[in-house]
This record gives sequence, structure tokens and C-alpha cells, in this order.
Amino acid sequence: QRLHSCPDLVSFMVELKTVLEIALKNTPDLHIPRPPEYYSCLIRDIEILGWNKVAYVDTGLTTIKLKAEDSCGRQHLITLKLNAKYPTEPPDCLVDFPVQFAVSWMPQNSLSDIYNQFLAALESLKEFWDTMDEIDGKTWVLEPENPTRSATTRRIAIGNNVSVNIEVDPRHPNMLPECYFLGADHVVNPLRTKLNNNMHLWDPEISLLQNLKDLLEIDFPPRAVLEKSDFAKDCGICYAYRLDGSTPDQVCDEPRCGQPFHQACLYEWLQGLPSSRQSFNVIFGACPYCNK
Repeated sequence: QRLHSCPDLVSFMVELKTVLEIALKNTPDLHIPRPPEYYSCLIRDIEILGWNKVAYVDTGLTTIKLKAEDSCGRQHLITLKLNAKYPTEPPDCLVDFPVQFAVSWMPQNSLSDIYNQFLAALESLKEFWDTMDEIDGKTWVLEPENPTRSATTRRIAIGNNVSVNIEVDPRHPNMLPECYFLGADHVVNPLRTKLNNNMHLWDPEISLLQNLKDLLEIDFPPRAVLEKSDFAKDCGICYAYRLDGSTPDQVCDEPRCGQPFHQACLYEWLQGLPSSRQSFNVIFGACPYCNK
């Protein structure tokens, strides 16, 4: 558009020069040829580290993925994105961690230094991943469906349309997590009471899952003994279980009903009813199923 509006050839050439300069400035580093020293240094660093630790390298030698196994046999990857000034400047490091991974780097450092820092970080998160693996293996985790290593939350099934959402501190995984119960009031209120009354019994020397069992005085049912129809009922409004990635998290308080709904579906339904009322950000109304 700018070139079309030029009144004469001189103006056109000035505008063309400006457009080209902007385009070149916005060109990513990886399109700019790198000096021979970059490649020789990088290949030397990889050979010192060991090609057996390389999971992937792109054709331009700008992105490298390194693999490692922690002391419990879990597999991990670190992605390194190198700019043309390597090793003067460190690569960007991408990891699947629940905490920030900051690399300590000096111009004389190499990939081996990053790899060793990666291994040390893996061991510092061992207890956190042990905790989450026990939860994933011994309970029915409703959300997230396929948790990443960075995920710190789990929504765990307790019983029929009752679950608890926990937020685990990755630095202190055996401490009492934040707990949010989901379900009908007559079911979750006794659980909240037990948690509050037994909180002083929390023992950081035993696992988080065992502590939750002891405090709530329950056993979490494993997925193997539950059918989806026993617990994960579809929303009573949209008739689907998953809606934009979320599962039904609101339940009718009437004990004989107990129909679950997605929060978004229920909010939209109640907004359209003349009999419903709203106080601040809470809306009140009758259950679409039992009218209670």
C-alpha cells in the first residue's frame, strides 16, 4: 500500500529501501548463515557430551533435544534453541518442569554444563514427581486427562459425582496441598469438616496421598474398579461429558437427584429463567432436572 501511494520514482525507491530494511530486521536468526566457528564448536560440544544423549537435532543445527533419565527411570527432554552467537550466548532452554529452569552460563561453558544442570534439576524435583506418579497410579484422575510433568494440579474422583481438586507445591510436595471439593453440599461438607478437624494430623514423613486418605478417612477408588457411568456422568444440559476441555463440576444439592452440570451450561441455563436471581457473581435457581 505504501509503495502504491508513491508519487514518483525517487519516493518509490526510498519507500522500497525502508520496507526491505524492516523485513531484514524481522528475519529470524535461523535464516542468517552462521559462521563456521559456530558449527565446529557445536559439533565438538555434542561429541564431548555424547551423541547417545541427543534425541533430535534439526538440519540447520539450531535446535537440539537432549534426553535424560532420572534416578526413578522417568524419561525427560530438554530442548535447546541456539542463536548464532553460541557459545558466547547461552541457548534458550525449554523443559517440562513445574518450576522455572534458569541456566547458569559463561562463554567458556558447553552443552555438558547445561546437561549437568538439567540432571541436577531433575533430582531436585524427584519427590514432586514421585508424589504425582503415586496419585496418577493409585487414583482415578479426572483432570488433566494426560498430565504433563509440569502439571501441579489433579482432580481426583472420590465417589459418585464427588471429587477433590488439589494443587501441589512442587518445592514442598509432601506438605498439605490446596484442596477444593466438587460435588453436592451434603456430600462435600462432611469432607471439608474432616479435613479441617484432622489437619493437625498431617505427617510430612508419609506420602501426600496417604495423608489425604488419613485426614479424609476415605479410600480413593482406583480407575480399575469404576466405570465411567458410575461416576463421570454427562452434563444434564448439553449431554456431553467434556465441554471445551472441562468436565461437569456443579452438582444438584438434592440427594435424590445429584445431576451434574458444566458450570458454563448451568450459568447460561439459569440466566434465561425468570425465576432465577443473582447476588454479586453467584446465580441462584432451580435444578433443570428436579426443579429443587
